[in-house]
Amino acid sequence: MKINLEWLNEYLDQPLAVTESDISDLVEEIERTSVEVDDYKTLADKQDGLIVAEVMSIATHPDSDHMVITQLDIGQSQQVQVVTGAPNVAVGQFVILAQVGAHIINHESGELIELSQVKLRGIESNGMLVALQEIGFDAKIAPKDFEAGIFVFNPEDIKDVSTGDDALAVLGMHDIVVDTDLTPNRADMLSMIGTAYEFGAMRHVTVTEPDFDLIEYETLAADQINVVIDEPSLVSKYAVRVMNNVTVQDSPLWLQKRLWNAGMRPINNIVDITNYMMLMYGQPIHAFDLDKLTGQTLHVRRAGEDEILTTLDGNERHLRSGEDIVIADDQRALMLAGVMGGMSSEVDANTKNIVIESAIFNSTLVRATARRHNLHSEASSRFERGVNSDNTFNTLDHAAALVDQLAQGQVAKGRVVAVDKQLPIIKIQLTSQRVNQLLGTQLTLADIATIFDRLAFTYENNGTALIVTVPARRPDISIEADLIEEVARLFGYDNLPVTLPVGPTTPGKLSHRQRKMRATRQIFESLGLNQAISYVLTTAEKAQKFTLAQKRPTVSLSYPMSSDRTTARQNILSGLLDDVAYNVAHSVHDIALYEQGRVFFAKNENELPQEVEHVAGVLVGELAESHWQKEKAERIVDFYDIKGIVAQYLDEIGISEKSIRYVATDQYSDMHPGQTADIYVGDIHLGFVGQIHPSILKAQKLPRVFGFELNLEHVFSNIDEDILYQKISRFPQVSRDIALLVDDNISNATIESVIWDTAYSKLVDVTLFDLYTGENLSEGKRSLAYTLTYQDDDETLVETDVNTDFEKVKQALVSGLGAEIR
Repeated sequence: MKINLEWLNEYLDQPLAVTESDISDLVEEIERTSVEVDDYKTLADKQDGLIVAEVMSIATHPDSDHMVITQLDIGQSQQVQVVTGAPNVAVGQFVILAQVGAHIINHESGELIELSQVKLRGIESNGMLVALQEIGFDAKIAPKDFEAGIFVFNPEDIKDVSTGDDALAVLGMHDIVVDTDLTPNRADMLSMIGTAYEFGAMRHVTVTEPDFDLIEYETLAADQINVVIDEPSLVSKYAVRVMNNVTVQDSPLWLQKRLWNAGMRPINNIVDITNYMMLMYGQPIHAFDLDKLTGQTLHVRRAGEDEILTTLDGNERHLRSGEDIVIADDQRALMLAGVMGGMSSEVDANTKNIVIESAIFNSTLVRATARRHNLHSEASSRFERGVNSDNTFNTLDHAAALVDQLAQGQVAKGRVVAVDKQLPIIKIQLTSQRVNQLLGTQLTLADIATIFDRLAFTYENNGTALIVTVPARRPDISIEADLIEEVARLFGYDNLPVTLPVGPTTPGKLSHRQRKMRATRQIFESLGLNQAISYVLTTAEKAQKFTLAQKRPTVSLSYPMSSDRTTARQNILSGLLDDVAYNVAHSVHDIALYEQGRVFFAKNENELPQEVEHVAGVLVGELAESHWQKEKAERIVDFYDIKGIVAQYLDEIGISEKSIRYVATDQYSDMHPGQTADIYVGDIHLGFVGQIHPSILKAQKLPRVFGFELNLEHVFSNIDEDILYQKISRFPQVSRDIALLVDDNISNATIESVIWDTAYSKLVDVTLFDLYTGENLSEGKRSLAYTLTYQDDDETLVETDVNTDFEKVKQALVSGLGAEIR
């Protein structure tokens, strides 16, 4: 909010000093007491040498078809000659002259330049006639386009302007503007009056709100307009006034100055009055051209099916049926309520009769509409945060009085009120004991009452407590703690006593779950993977990749920041694939990444989603095991590399290798059907490991990618916490080798499972050391060779016991799997 201190001083019984040192002190006090200040400055900045001049005569330039020679009265019986190409210059105009030696801002470069005397095509020119854009005005706040020509004072303003006057002062460009950075709760400071109460409380100054005289004519407003509220929840206050026979023209200079110093562009006197009222009271209001309405009824309703509205910014808006609030006539929507008006009912130079509305719309719906249409206006920002309900109709009456004064409009008799819901009055009891307990102070009830006097809060003092009535202008105050905060900040945070915290201290430590999380990261990093962090939000398609055929409902955002960030992820692998694509595009070909994070599954409507902790990883490219013989050591990663990483992690995190099952699967549409396995502990599904489907890799122009994803909730719940020390046996091992000829559809895991299930307790290890397919083997057969290792912790094994058990294993392989012992 841009606060013009000259304007603000009109409401303070003791005006604020505006010298440089005083402003610096004020800004520091604002930041310590209230809100942050982005900046404070004037529109003039370092410019000088600009004066008001009157055009006395105009002559054609002998050597130009677009420039003219003007003689200007600059006061004190002096005239100067200036050559200009301004298309709108005319005799009798009061204009702005940048004299020789003046410093002005170059509107193209933004640099401060000094004017010198020049000759333009042989004719001497002593200065330059300027447009506002040439003296520091942004195009967004200048009332006329730069192409329209130089700035010309309105005839009504000439009475208060003399030739030779400092143009910067006349234009209000020396007014100091403090730009505050408001927090969302301080809606009261989105108005000059609300800010006056805040500054008055800081400086112990009383605030006087503006007064006005409203004259009504005999014509009845109710005969010209009526209002229908379709749904009570849309608006809590709504009223209109009608003004007839208005003259739409430029606003007087005093009003334009207030608008452009507040960062708003003057349009015409009617629109400027509505913006002026919004800045003064914080209450947005809007004017309709009465003659452009179809019928005599304004409807406050929700948008209908396929309804389209062209807003004042020139954009066509496709309204959301049943959600956007609109103000409409009998046939069409006229404006997005609380956000922006529409072109169809815009006030223009031909307007003669107007309707001005003032309302309090449903803040939630206004916020949703503003976000949905990406249309965050000055009005919507105020409705979203909360407006002063005590001033809703007062603002409307003040605006009508100004239309009478500045547009010669006749205010029709009566205010047409459609709804006037009275908000509950908030009263909060506050004791000095409670204040002192929280702030560590020794304030008396009288001291606290003085602070509420400064804030202009009304209260009752019953001797033991204050019963404070919260004014409607402060929607941020609703509980006792809010009042105590007001006491603290106006008492001064620097004045609060400094004490050390008192209370028992407890040593901090990680929970069991946190320790396992940390261990997970450490294990994967020790295995050579680098941690990646991907976006939690992704597209709906990517969110549901790498899941089984039975899809779970997704969590989608109502107002996503982009089309690529609409849905909460249900897997982590999709994000890692994006990371792989990024690295490959930047010529990084050997990639080993993991990510630990949450995935999200929708539950019932209006219920928070289920959050599940997952970990995933990817391998791409080559593995290098030695830098000395690089050409021999490098090899392309395969399924067994990624499976080995997963197996090592599960072993180190505390899940017994014997309890883990890898089951080949083709149920993942995004994984290679021949190189993917589900991972189980008993019947608990931990996740999967395998190669990403070639079609996905081809679409993203990626090499072979191997990945895994584990549900950490299931992993942690199956960790064997009863891990005990196991001594190393002193007795020798006994090994037996066996070669099997089996069908090629029998997996290694199946064979090892039969071995472990059959062998007795002295078997400690089973290792596959050879796989052969090819010549001399029948079609559909393959040969696998294993080493079985036996060992006893307490005694030397007996050869006959080992042989007996080994024979038992062989018989189980032959009978159970149809294996042939080679």
